[in-house]
Formats: sequence, C-alpha cells, structure tokens
Amino acid sequence: MNNFLGAFMAKIKYPGLFLLLLVCIFFSNVKVNGQGVKNVYVIPVAGDVEPAMAAFIERALNDSRQYQDALIVLEMSTFGGRVDAALSIVETMLAAAPRQTIAFVKDKAISAGALIALSCNRLVMRPNATIGDCAPITFAEDGPKMLGEKFQSPLRAKFRTLARRNGYPAKLAEAMVTAEMEIVRVRRGSETLYMEAREYEALPDKQKQELFDKKTVVAKDELLTMDHAEALAFGFSAHTADSIEEMLSALGIENFVITRVEQSWSESMGRFIEGMSPILLMIGLAALYLELKAPGFGVPGILGIICLGLVFFNQYLLGLADYTEFLIILIGLVFLAMEVFVLPGFGIAGLVGILALCVGLVLSFQDFVIPDPNLPWQQGILLNNLLQVFGACFLAFCLALLFLRFVFPKIGRMVEGPYLAATLAESHADSLVSRGVAVGEEGIAYTLLRPSGKVMIAGKLIDAITDGEFIDKESPVKVAKVKGNVVVVSRRDA
Repeated sequence: MNNFLGAFMAKIKYPGLFLLLLVCIFFSNVKVNGQGVKNVYVIPVAGDVEPAMAAFIERALNDSRQYQDALIVLEMSTFGGRVDAALSIVETMLAAAPRQTIAFVKDKAISAGALIALSCNRLVMRPNATIGDCAPITFAEDGPKMLGEKFQSPLRAKFRTLARRNGYPAKLAEAMVTAEMEIVRVRRGSETLYMEAREYEALPDKQKQELFDKKTVVAKDELLTMDHAEALAFGFSAHTADSIEEMLSALGIENFVITRVEQSWSESMGRFIEGMSPILLMIGLAALYLELKAPGFGVPGILGIICLGLVFFNQYLLGLADYTEFLIILIGLVFLAMEVFVLPGFGIAGLVGILALCVGLVLSFQDFVIPDPNLPWQQGILLNNLLQVFGACFLAFCLALLFLRFVFPKIGRMVEGPYLAATLAESHADSLVSRGVAVGEEGIAYTLLRPSGKVMIAGKLIDAITDGEFIDKESPVKVAKVKGNVVVVSRRDA
C-alpha cells in the first residue's frame, strides 16, 4: 500500500499543491458538518387551550431535547381557552430557554392564545392573521361578561413581564387584557413611545414639549387586537410570512429539516375523554347507584368503575391527578363496597363513600386544593369542577331512578326462553287470597324490598315483591295483587 501511495505521489507534478487541495477539502467538510442541519420542531397549537394541550406541548418539548440547538415553532390557530392551561404552557415555553422559540400565527392567536404566543422569543404572522383580545370573561344568562380588575390585574402583570422579556411595548400588551386603558403613541426624536392617555396628560409641560406626533392607537373601552400589519408596525411581529419555510428563509436559515410533532393516539384519546368527562361521570355514578340498589355485584358496578377509572386515569396522565386523589377515591369505593356487601340498606357508609368519591374527582380536575387569592381564576375553576361533579351526581341519580322505574321491570321480558308452554290460568293460583292475606290488606315492610323481601301483615311474616319500586324497611305497604303464592305489595300512602 505504501509503495502504491509513493508511486502515486511521484506521478503528481505538484505534490505540494495536491496536499493543499486535500487540506482545503477536509476543512471545508468540517465547516459544513459543524454548521449541520437546523432541526425545526413545529408544534401545532390548535383548538381549545386545555390541560390536554398543555401536556402535549410539554411532551413535544421534551422530545425535542435530543437536539440542543433545535428551533421550536408553535403554529398558532386558537381562540383560547382555560387560563390555568395557558399559564402552564407559558411556564413550559419559558423553561425551554436557551433554545430559540417562535410563535407562528397561522390565522389567529386570541385570548389565551395571545398569552402563549408572547411567551416565545419571537413572533411571526401570516398575512391577515390576528392576535390579541385576552380579557377574562364569564358567561351569564345575558351572554359573555368581562371580569373585573381582580381578574385582569394578574393577567396584565404576566403580559407586561413577557413583553419586557421580548422587547415588545408593555403598554400595548396590557391593552390586550384591559379595555379601560387608552393608549397613545408619541415620538421623542427618533424614539417611539406608547403610554396611557392619563399618563401623558399628567406629564409636566416641559416633558410634553419634547414629545410630538401624538396619536391614539387603542381607544378606551376597546381591547387591542392586531392584524399582521399592525403587529409589525407596533413592534410585536418580526416578519410576515406565508409559510414556515418562508419564515425560516427570512431568518437566514437555509439548511433545515422540519419535524412536525403530531399527537399520539393516547393523547388524542385523552382529549376525547376530557371532552366526554361529564357524560362518563354521569354514567359511572348512575351505575354505582344501581349497584347499591341491586343485590350482589354485577354489570352496573363493573361499568361504573370502568367509566370513573377512565376519567381519573386521564386526569392522571394530564398531570392534574396524583396519589392523593387516588387514595381519596379508593376510600370512597371501599365505603361503597361496605354498603353493598356488609351493611344492609343505604346509610352513612354509602353517603361517606359517595362524598369521598366526589371530592377525589373534583380534585382530579385541578392542580390545586385551595384556590390561591392571587390567582382569582382558580375560584372559577373550582366552582366549575364542583358543578360538573355534583351536577353529574344529580343527573346520575335521576337516570338511575328512570332506569329502575321503566327499564328494570321490563328486563325479564326481554330475556329469551325456553318457557313452559302450559299456563296456570285455570288453577287456584288466581285466587285473590293466598297465605291468609287478601288484596287491600295493609302492613309494614319487615325488610328492605328491592324489589323482593318480607312484609308483616296481620301478624304474619310473608314473602312479597313489588312491581319494580324499592320500598324502605318499616315503610307502610298494602297488598296490590295476589298471583298464586306470590304476594305483590305497593307503598301505602300516609
């Protein structure tokens, strides 16, 4: 091999020039490899801002950490959503530093979406895209209503902090939250300033003389919402681009690979379950109530545990539920099991079990126990969770009663045979008197009738059933009909 190289070099007329060329090629390759390919992670932020979205974005950012210099792009298309979920996403984006993050507003970043967009290092908008209007609102009987200063103040502070971090006009950022702010633009030399109108009026005359070209850019009782041109003029948007590729080219990034992060099947299922949570809660609680009213343990109990388990496990995956909530729910299920298998009737154990179950479910829908006075929206979240869980309890109770009244008595008729072909129509069983009791006689329920049990009539303990209704122990009853050896009773009105 050495002889071959020696002979090859001997044939070269200018070996020094050849070696220099090899060195240049080597260092050229080193430089290109040093620059490498820019990895761009595009994370879609579309639809309602909710805890499932926050968990998805956190997972996507963790996956991108395999490339320390990766560029993170949030592709914004949202009207907003829950404030707590938006703040969680903001903290996730701030923790992504020192990596560069860009909010690319595809068509809209409204309300909580604007807050998320400002948490990125840079903002780029497509033509005709809009951003802004982050006033906290609630929905009343007469439509949406803007919440007061107590809610606006902490949001303004967050917008102000993000604006100063990225070099945006802080007053304009605050005007996205509060409609009472009137913002004017003034110039001082080559510098452009934005301030509240009342701050401008309070300036000494000497300072006012230094300012010129005063213009109102946000009128009072209006929230700042900017299109792509206004965002560019106000200093929020760095560029206007039709696509992410065009945006990267404008930023001077030519050699890049775009990785679009998509939701996994489990994350998509989680968002679906989150939307279906009220219905799953209602079905699960109704099934558990039916299990309490039926002897033994069967299909209703299994269905109830599955529905409630899906809700809780999904909240656990979203990071809202933890072992504390699981322990509370487990205690509730233990008390309900005692009510079904150990204690007769429905009493303290059943009530404690249902209450513990509801408390655990409420806590699993939020990342706090007691609302923080400095975060007033937590009170609204707690109230909403209480209404959701206890509303589901009430609807579950109504659903279970309807099932017991109209469906349960007909289940036997839906079961296929075989049946005996002969009937007892001509037998003595049609007598209105059996076991010494007759139709119309009155007594009390000796045991709980659900729907079968024992009654005490005229000093005699008799097996009896109802037409499907449940009758508590010691309730007054009367004989409704007698069919052979079967005594059918109903509740006697007081």
